[in-house]
Amino acid sequence: MKRKSIYMMITSFVTVAIVFAACTKDMSEVRLESKLTTTEKMDVTSDSATVVGFIVSEGQGITEKGIVYGMDSLPTVDDNKAVYSGNEKTAAFTVKIGGLDYATKYYARAYGITASGTIYGEQLTFTTLPVVPTLTTANITEITGNSAKGGGEVTVSGGANVTARGVCFSTEHNPTISDAFTTDGDSLGTFVSTLSNLKGNMTYYARAYATNSAGTGYGPEVTFKTLVDLPVVTTTAVTEITKISAVSGGNVTYDGGADVTAKGLVWSETENPTLTDNVIDGGTGTGAFTSNLSGLTLYTTYHVRAYATNSAGTAYGDDIAFTTLADITKMWVVGDYNSWTNSDAAEYIISTPTSGGAAEGYVYLTQGGIKLVTDHSWDDAHTFADDGSGTNTLTNPGSNITIPADGYYLIKANLGDMSYSVTMTDWGVIGDATPNGWNDETPLTYDQTSKTWRGVVHFTAGTFKFRANHSWDYNYGSDAADGTLQAGGANIAVDTEADYAIQMDLSHPNEYTYSANRWGVIGDATPDGWNSDQNMTWDATNHVFTVTLDLTVGGLKFRANDGWDVNYGGDITGLTAGGANISIDTAGNYTITFDPWRLTATITKN
Repeated sequence: MKRKSIYMMITSFVTVAIVFAACTKDMSEVRLESKLTTTEKMDVTSDSATVVGFIVSEGQGITEKGIVYGMDSLPTVDDNKAVYSGNEKTAAFTVKIGGLDYATKYYARAYGITASGTIYGEQLTFTTLPVVPTLTTANITEITGNSAKGGGEVTVSGGANVTARGVCFSTEHNPTISDAFTTDGDSLGTFVSTLSNLKGNMTYYARAYATNSAGTGYGPEVTFKTLVDLPVVTTTAVTEITKISAVSGGNVTYDGGADVTAKGLVWSETENPTLTDNVIDGGTGTGAFTSNLSGLTLYTTYHVRAYATNSAGTAYGDDIAFTTLADITKMWVVGDYNSWTNSDAAEYIISTPTSGGAAEGYVYLTQGGIKLVTDHSWDDAHTFADDGSGTNTLTNPGSNITIPADGYYLIKANLGDMSYSVTMTDWGVIGDATPNGWNDETPLTYDQTSKTWRGVVHFTAGTFKFRANHSWDYNYGSDAADGTLQAGGANIAVDTEADYAIQMDLSHPNEYTYSANRWGVIGDATPDGWNSDQNMTWDATNHVFTVTLDLTVGGLKFRANDGWDVNYGGDITGLTAGGANISIDTAGNYTITFDPWRLTATITKN
């Protein structure tokens, strides 16, 4: 019961008491005027509501009571009324009104019929709830093996905004939005839906739907059957690649609604091969299969696709490209430099896929002789050396190839034309960033332990390359400036003038690398903290990088090129890449040295 109604009842009772107290007539002769009130509405639905009335005073008597209602204000008994038929002795009476229109505002009030006429309580309002939308379902058209067109029309919104509409579909009767569905707008009117991801040769049921705040309404159910669809097939990754063969295959994961009458692999040297290209039969039906590709050409790129065929046609898996192996020539260098030990431990030269069988490599050799072997048997057929003609021609097994002096040699050999060359090389750096500009190399020194060429060079801003023997016949640059070297490659840029530790590694045939690092120290013990490096310079006498600084208590590390890609810390007698900060326990002026080759350092308080 609403608070307002209770207050009115209390006021009425107080009024009655005052009248009784003030009246001088006999109480039995006093009659209150008939009065009632409308107290509350409840249980409002889309077509009904319950309204409660309360008799404040019966007066001369109420012969009929109930609720009047309508869509206009202040309804009377001449409009719609619902007569109360319950317990007549109770003051409160509850009446359920039915047959209402949905989503409609109504006015209602209690009424009572007395000998003096009809009396009414206060007016209440309520609005019935909306109902789900009403709609029709369109016939299904444009049916394929995996899709179709449908739709519908929302003819009645149900008294609330349509928030979604579309078509729901399933292989079971009476699909709902718990099944697959489309979304095609949010209003009244017609709409078209595309039903996708269907299975081939399958019966489906579909209904249009529309949703509002009352829920979801559905149109009549329609049925359709898809056509046979193409199969679904995947291509297996290519494995076991050799110079002339490979292994692939596929997996038919869906038959399209009809028997798979053929499956297998197609391949060619062009993308997306079909059944008009090379075909390898893989059987019938669904499931996985394996195919062996043979008769291929060495170092050639091929494309493969799995295929599957049913009554709807042929489907293909993804195109996968692969390249057969090149005819790589690897020859071990055996001779006086390694005491003629013919094993995998010997240095070797090797060809690349694009070198046409020409193998090369760099080896430090001692004076004496060498031979080239393709296995470790010393069998004549696998042993190659000089044929004695003085034309640098190989033969089996041949005479030792002469090495006139100790040095770092570029060895080349080609078993196709049986030619070879052995050239001693001395390397350096050249370019406008180097001390000698482009006029001549600044020399580097070969370190036999690390098998690298090393040196410290003062670079200015500019570019440089590696060159040997004062000849452009032997030069390397870096096309990607990523630490790798290519014969005749691009100039390597230098942005900052400084002393650089240079290292060139030619010990891995056809995988040549370099580094060019300037060094500094950084840390909260240094003058600029962790913000920037304190640059070091090269001490040519002691062969270390050095810097003198005022340090505070804290830590520091050695860092290359003002970046964290290359940094060292930990024990200064054996620094490690990315090692821990080096502690400074006492503030003061220090001289710091760093050997980038031995990875040792000194930190001396002055």
